[in-house]
Amino acid sequence: MDLPERDQMEYDVVVVGGGPAGLAAAIRLKQCAAEAGTEISVVLVEKGSEIGAHILSGAVIDPVGLDRLIPDWRDDPDCPVRTAVTDDRFYLLGPAGAIRLPNFAMPKLMGNHGNYIISLGQLCRWLAARAEALGVEIYPGFAAQEVLYDDAGAVIGIATGDMGIGRDGMPKDSFTRGMALLGRYTLFAEGVRGHLSKQVIARFGLDKGRDVPKFGIGLKELWRVDKARHRPGLVQHSFGWPLDGRTGGGSFLYHFDEDLVSIGFVVHLNYENPTLSPFDEFQRFKQHPMIRETLEGGKRLSYGARAITEGGYQSVPKLVFPGGALVGCAAGFVNVPRIKGSHNAMLSGILAADEIAAALRDGRSHDELAGYEAGWRHSEIGRDLRPVRNVKPLWSRFGTWLGIPLGGLDMWTNEVFGFSLFGTLRHGKRDCDSLKPLAEVRPIIYPKPDGVFSFDKLSSVFLSGTNHEEDQPVHLTLKDPAAPIRDNLPKYGEPARLYCPAGVYEVVYADEAARRDPRFVINAQNCVHCKTCDIKDPAQNITWIAPEGGGGPTYPNM
Repeated sequence: MDLPERDQMEYDVVVVGGGPAGLAAAIRLKQCAAEAGTEISVVLVEKGSEIGAHILSGAVIDPVGLDRLIPDWRDDPDCPVRTAVTDDRFYLLGPAGAIRLPNFAMPKLMGNHGNYIISLGQLCRWLAARAEALGVEIYPGFAAQEVLYDDAGAVIGIATGDMGIGRDGMPKDSFTRGMALLGRYTLFAEGVRGHLSKQVIARFGLDKGRDVPKFGIGLKELWRVDKARHRPGLVQHSFGWPLDGRTGGGSFLYHFDEDLVSIGFVVHLNYENPTLSPFDEFQRFKQHPMIRETLEGGKRLSYGARAITEGGYQSVPKLVFPGGALVGCAAGFVNVPRIKGSHNAMLSGILAADEIAAALRDGRSHDELAGYEAGWRHSEIGRDLRPVRNVKPLWSRFGTWLGIPLGGLDMWTNEVFGFSLFGTLRHGKRDCDSLKPLAEVRPIIYPKPDGVFSFDKLSSVFLSGTNHEEDQPVHLTLKDPAAPIRDNLPKYGEPARLYCPAGVYEVVYADEAARRDPRFVINAQNCVHCKTCDIKDPAQNITWIAPEGGGGPTYPNM
C-alpha cells in the first residue's frame, strides 16, 4: 500500500507520554532554557484523548519530586495535591478479621506521614497546564506508533499513528497520515511496558546484564462513601486474604477530598495458578468485613487497571541510547514496598532534562546522555530503590508468611546499618514462565458479584469510559493465531480470559454444551491498556501496540 509522505516537524526534544515523568521532563527543559536565557523547543505527545485520560495510580505521593520541580506548588490554589496523610495503617487480613501491625515495627521508609493522597490524573492535568504556560507543545490524542532512526542507527524522533485505517488495513475516507516529530533527543515516558520502549530496549540491548523485569497488575475503583465513614487523610494497606501464601499482592484504601475513597488491589504477576483472576480477587477482597464497613452506603464512580513495574533496582535497564533515554515507569522506577513510583518518575524526568539541556548548550544531538545513566543510582532515585531491592525477590522465593518478614528485616538492616544480609538477590524466572499446568493446581471458584460491593467485568469497563474506533486494525496482535487454542487452552485453560481485567479475551465454543470447536475471541474494544496480556501470556504470543490515538479508557480522576 503506497502512502503519502509524512509531514515533519522539528524540535529540540520530543517527549512520548503525558504522565508525571514526561511532564516533569518537559517542564524542567523549559526551566533550564529560561535559566540560561535560551530557547529549547519541546513537544509532548499523549495517546489518551486528553492528559490524564490513561493515568491510573493509587495514589499516595511523596512530594520530593514535586518539591524539586515546582517548589511553590503549595501556594497554587489550583494544585490538586491537598489531602495530607494523617493516619497510616497496615493490616494482615484473614477471611473474617484483621490484625493491625504496629507502626513502630515498620521501617521508616514505609511511613506515609508527610505524603499526600491524590488523583494522579488530576495532578498530570495541572502539570500539563504548567508546561503549556512555559511553551511546551502538548498533543493529546496522538499515539506514537513508530521510532525513527537515522542512517547511523540513532533515534531521531517518532511518528504518530495514521488515523482512519479500517479493520482490513486499508485507508478509509477519513484517512489522515501520521506526523513525523523529529528531535535532537527523544524521551520515552510511556509508562509500564510501553510498546516503543520495548522496541528500543530490544534494539539497543538495554537489558543486557540486568535482571529480568517483574510486574504486577493493579486494579482500582473510586468510591464516594457515606460522610460518616469518611476519614480524610487515612491511608490503609493490607496483605494476606484473599490471596494464598504463595501469591504476592496486597491492597490499598485511601480517603481524600470530598468523601472520596480510592480502593485498589495488586496481584504480582508471577502467580502460579492459571485459574486465578486478579479482577475477581479484587471483587472478593471488597467483601471483607473491614472493607465493607467503609463502602457501606457508598457509590462506585470509576474503575480501571494498570500493570506495575516491580523489578526495582536490579531490573532497571540501561537508560540511554543514541538519541534518547527512558524515564519513569518505562525505566522501572517503582518502589514496590512503598507502593510509590510517581516521585521517582518526576525525579527521573528532571535528571534526564538536566542532561539534555547541558547537551544542547554544548551543541550535541543524537548521542548518549551518559551523565543520566551514570548518575541515577547515586541520586535520590537510587537511594530510594536500593534499600528495598530484596523485598520482591524474598517474597517471590519464600512466599508471603516468610518472605515479608525477611523483607522487613532486610529493609531494617539497610536503613540502620547501610547493608543487606542478602547482598542483591536475583528475581529468577520471568512472570510469563511462572504458571503451573491445570493438572497441578486446585481450580479457584469465585462467587458471583452481588452488584453492591462486587461487580462483573463488563459493568466495570463501562465505568472506565473505555472506547475505541471499532473499524480499525486490532491493536492486540497474535504472533501465532493457533497458539491460544492449540497450546494455552489444554495446558492452562487459556489464562488470558482470566488475567485480563476487562473481558478482552474469550474462548467461545460452537457447541457450548459439549465444549466442542473452541475459538479464541479478542474483544479489543474493551481494552483498558493495562498491558497485562503482553506480560503474562505463557506463550508470549500477544503483543500490545497503541491503537488509533484517543482510544482506550477515559479516567476522569484516577
